[in-house]
Amino acid sequence: MEAGGCGFCRMADGFSDFILVRKKQIPYSDTVRVAQENNENLSTTALQTCPQQGQCPGAGKEHMADLIHPQNTIAVIQKYNFRFQKKYGQNFLTDSHVLDKIIRAADIQKEDYVLEIGPGIGTMTQALCTYAGKVAAVEIDRSLIPILQETLMGYDNVAVLNEDILKLDIKALVQREHDGRPVKIVANLPYYITTPIIMGLLEGRAPIESITVMVQKEVAERMQAAPGGKDYGALSLAVQYYAKPQMIANVPPNCFIPRPSVASSVIRLKCHRTPPVFVRDEKLLFTVIRASFNQRRKTLANGLKNASGLPFSKEQVQNALRALGMPDNIRGEALSLEQFARLSDELAAASE
Repeated sequence: MEAGGCGFCRMADGFSDFILVRKKQIPYSDTVRVAQENNENLSTTALQTCPQQGQCPGAGKEHMADLIHPQNTIAVIQKYNFRFQKKYGQNFLTDSHVLDKIIRAADIQKEDYVLEIGPGIGTMTQALCTYAGKVAAVEIDRSLIPILQETLMGYDNVAVLNEDILKLDIKALVQREHDGRPVKIVANLPYYITTPIIMGLLEGRAPIESITVMVQKEVAERMQAAPGGKDYGALSLAVQYYAKPQMIANVPPNCFIPRPSVASSVIRLKCHRTPPVFVRDEKLLFTVIRASFNQRRKTLANGLKNASGLPFSKEQVQNALRALGMPDNIRGEALSLEQFARLSDELAAASE
């Protein structure tokens, strides 16, 4: 049975209908108040429980299988007097269909060790615990820890870490908990810090099999963009050097509490065992890539000459381009990852 289980666990009537018709953004401070005004029967202490727990994943556990219900998310928030903090970019998922898509895309198996970033109140964590062998949920917000202790109390295969994912030694964690074997990462990422987290995971060289994340739609489009398009840039090339991106689903704002001001997407990054291109100097490659997109309107020759961290003259860049059969006036957005690798190697040879 899919995450979310029976029909009861898939329902999102009542409060979700209110979310769908509400046009304006719900302010963080007004989330609970608005929910109360539009859902008079909301209980602040008692959560609805699944009538078919014996047939649902995690059956027999006090796991509040329907946390995905918007009204139950609100109930948990009220019970603990939780306050959303903008500095953490907190938006809790309340759509079972989206949750199902994330779990399916992540392809969680019983032998897997899953690292979840930003579990919130534990909605997705519960589903991950049902399907995975072990789960580590990394939550930076200390005020969510007591909530997670309750919502995950029925699971013996999860560890909640009150840590900053940007400072966590993932290599050491994986070595200790999974004998260094590749892990799967699943997350609903704060949009303001998506790129540092993604690149930190990819560049950190920790053993990661895949990264399935909810991000801002615009960022997801940039990650999978191809040469020549407006979304193509340094992020596209960096992500595709380390992984193969696949867009899974677009997610509207009404699938969250509180509603974000932008559309979201679920994207899966299947990490490469080895990069898809060979390059002599990886650091030089990414320096060239960044410089190529710092001023998109400039040609590569003008953009790379004397760019910060690059000692090449305009003539050297033009000679490297000609050696690769490229015109002098070509721009960075026209080059593929393979072409950037070849250009980087030509420039490296020129500097020897």
